[in-house]
Order: sequence, then structure tokens, then C-alpha cells
Amino acid sequence: MISAAVLRGIGTLTRTRAVFTAPLAVRCYSHAKVETDEEFDSRWVTYFSKPDLDTWELRKGMNTLIGYDLVPEPKILDSALRACRRLNDLANAIRILEAVKDKSGPHKEIYPYVIQELKPTLQELGISTPEELGIHKA
Repeated sequence: MISAAVLRGIGTLTRTRAVFTAPLAVRCYSHAKVETDEEFDSRWVTYFSKPDLDTWELRKGMNTLIGYDLVPEPKILDSALRACRRLNDLANAIRILEAVKDKSGPHKEIYPYVIQELKPTLQELGISTPEELGIHKA
């Protein structure tokens, strides 16, 4: 059995309010320059075009790029696929194409557009699409 004094104490705890309210301040901590789309694309094309890029850096770059809320432009993917060819890494090339398809999500027109734009590069490098290999998801 709970005593009346304890119940009165609980009642006062639930009725307490903050004595003051602090004003909300908006602070902008970032002083970085906003990157344009062209600068973003150029940065990633340059990254994948590095002659000393290794497989780990390729995977790290693609994971970072796919983590953004966007589908990479075909010129970035072209550079990444060429890096795969330099590294003789067909598996990563196929993963890149699969990631682009997954990243396209419900927008069914994006993936065919990207493949259309990359078709000359894919033919030049001898890379088949996941659909051509029969490993696409149903």
C-alpha cells in the first residue's frame, strides 16, 4: 500500500515545469563552398581516372557515390568502368551496373537511359550488362 505522502510527492513531480525557456538559435557551422553539379561530376571522374587507383579505392569510391541521394551520371560511371578495366576487375564492373539499377528504384526510365549512354563504353571494354549475363532480378 502506497502512503498518501508518497502519492502527493508523485503528484508534484508530474506537475513541475521548466522555469525558463531558452530561445532557439540557428547556427550555420559549415563555411564550405556549395559544389555545383559539374564540379561534383568532375571530382568523381578525376577520382576514378587516377592511374594509381587500386581495387579497394574503387570499391570505396563506389560505395561513397552510391550512398548519395542520386544516380551517378553516365560520365562518372564511364570513368568507374574504365577503372575496372584497368584493374581487370569484371566483377566490380557488373556490381556497378547492378548498383545503378537498384539506385534507380521506382524510376524505370533511368536505368535504360544509363545503359544506352554507356553502351559504346561497354562494347569497347567488353563488359556485359547483368541482363545480358542473365543475372538480373525478376
